[in-house]
Amino acid sequence: MPRAGLAPASVTAAGAALADEVGFERLTMGLLAARLGVRTPSLYKHVDGLADLTSRIAVLGATELTQALRTATQGRADTEALEGAGRTLRAYAHQHPGRYAAGNQARATEAFRIASAQMLDSLAAVLRGYHLEPAQEIHALRMLRSLIHGFLTLEADGAFQLETDIEESFGWILDFIDQGLKAIRGSTKGAVRPGPEG
Repeated sequence: MPRAGLAPASVTAAGAALADEVGFERLTMGLLAARLGVRTPSLYKHVDGLADLTSRIAVLGATELTQALRTATQGRADTEALEGAGRTLRAYAHQHPGRYAAGNQARATEAFRIASAQMLDSLAAVLRGYHLEPAQEIHALRMLRSLIHGFLTLEADGAFQLETDIEESFGWILDFIDQGLKAIRGSTKGAVRPGPEG
């Protein structure tokens, strides 16, 4: 019988907390079992191994991050919304490095695809405040994710060795993104769209 108090959700939460503490790359079923005070085979009554646990942690992280992004950007638009979203993403990666890393390693399960889509919708909502042309929106979203995720990954790896303040660099990147989005919006404003004949 499964140990009283253990369930997929509680095992996932414990795994997420452990990954944040020791690092995602060091998370194992054995280490989690020891943390929970059970034998490793007992965990397989609740999750289907490390890959399944990783996916569940990634879903948890994406869900938490979606809520945090919505809270940070509610009632804000363009520059303020971008600032709120960027700072929230970085804060989450700092506070929950294991969960954030799990999102990059998880299998593309249906639950993870849904959770990821909701998180991306929150970022897309930030970009809608810039009133970009529909054809530009997906490019802007990919750019935003790439720049911020790349920064956070390099920061987590300790790759920034120069003396310039990292916080200042992150602010510079957010400002660069903001100015770039406004420039794109300005370049398309008032442009004459082709008629039915192209």
